[in-house]
Amino acid sequence: MTDPDVNAMPLAELKLLRKDVEKAIDGYATRRMAEARAKAEEAVKEFGFSLAELVEAAAPRPASVAKYRHPENPTLTWSGRGRKPGWIADALAAGKSLGDFAI
Repeated sequence: MTDPDVNAMPLAELKLLRKDVEKAIDGYATRRMAEARAKAEEAVKEFGFSLAELVEAAAPRPASVAKYRHPENPTLTWSGRGRKPGWIADALAAGKSLGDFAI
C-alpha cells in the first residue's frame, strides 16, 4: 500500500479521507470487542457458564439498608449485619436493647 500524498490532496478529499479513517477506527474497535466477547464466551463455556451469568455474579451488591440509628448522632447507623459497631455494643452492655435503636 502506498501512502497518499495528503499535502497534494484538495480539501474535499482530505475531509472525505478523514471521515473514512474515523469510520475505520470505530469499526476496528467494534470488531475487536466482538472478538473479545466471543473468546470470553468460549472460555466461560469450558466451566459450564455463560458470560452473562459470570458478569451478573461479579456485579456489586447493593448496600444494606440501615435498621438501627444512634440516638444522639443520626449519621451513625447499622444494618444489623456484620460486627456490631462500638456504640451498639456499649449500649447493649449497659442494658439497652436493639429495639431502642430501631429506625
